[in-house]
Amino acid sequence: MRRVVVVILLVLTLLLAAYVFNRYWIHRFDPLIARQAAIYRVDPDLVWSIIYEETYFSPWKIGKDGEIGLMQVTPTVGREWATETGMRELGRQMASDPQSILRDPERNIQIGCWYLEKIYEQFQDAPEAETRMVAAYNAGPSRAVEWSRPDQPGNTQSGAEFINRIDIPSTRAYVISIMQRYRQVKSSRTSSAALQQTSPVK
Repeated sequence: MRRVVVVILLVLTLLLAAYVFNRYWIHRFDPLIARQAAIYRVDPDLVWSIIYEETYFSPWKIGKDGEIGLMQVTPTVGREWATETGMRELGRQMASDPQSILRDPERNIQIGCWYLEKIYEQFQDAPEAETRMVAAYNAGPSRAVEWSRPDQPGNTQSGAEFINRIDIPSTRAYVISIMQRYRQVKSSRTSSAALQQTSPVK
């Protein structure tokens, strides 16, 4: 009997340790995300959801098409960022050794947020702009613009209608997964805020 109790306690301890570590793992970059998202006026919860999907917060990850770091930024986007922001020295480094820059979590998040802001400028007037932003982040802005065109001139295309028009299965799955997680995060924050407002002040 004692052995059973010890085993149960050990299992519970391991489960608790795994839970605590996972919470630390997926939230350890939250301050960086909040800072860069504020600078580039994008929703930090959307940035967090993209990183969750792209790399599960592993800054060393390299994608099959050469994407690097937390937000899987491509060297091409990194060079565009360096050129448009006047970072000449970083632009030179990006051309010769992009991994050294893009593996840095803060720089990677900075460039990823900058790119999301550029994408948002194209879709800011569309309903559920986040859906289109995520698709553009994955498949490129030109494809997202094409998918965003309504069937009839003057029609307003919902986010669900936009997703249905995505003809790349991997991108459609990517968008659906991120948007589900994004809505869960927003819903959780709303519930927490409501709970805090209704809690009695001691």
